[in-house]
Amino acid sequence: MSTRYHHMLIEVVKSKIHKVSITGANLHYVGSITIDEDLMDAANLIENEKVHVLNLNNGERLETYVIKGNRGTGDIFLNGAAARKVIIGDITIIMSFALMDFEEAKLFKPTVIFPDTKTNKLI
Repeated sequence: MSTRYHHMLIEVVKSKIHKVSITGANLHYVGSITIDEDLMDAANLIENEKVHVLNLNNGERLETYVIKGNRGTGDIFLNGAAARKVIIGDITIIMSFALMDFEEAKLFKPTVIFPDTKTNKLI
């Protein structure tokens, strides 16, 4: 195999919360996405981590950062300007990415969780 990729960094999916419902939208908040801390832990997300939010109801895609929500509540709130991109009840996918060495990326397995979309609780 060619060594030209040896020192290349590529961006790969690190964490994914597959299909959670938006439970709140607060336009007048500083901005971010509030995620139940249980979901954050399960998906290997940390506070202030950049995430992509994909809205399956309207096709919107946006980037923001994570803030901790109350543990065990199932809360998923979009805050600030992003609140205009959702309606409570919309189903979303939340993903974060990481840069890693090309060879390391071939072996890396992302953390993917599938909460119940009605409660946003872990199944």
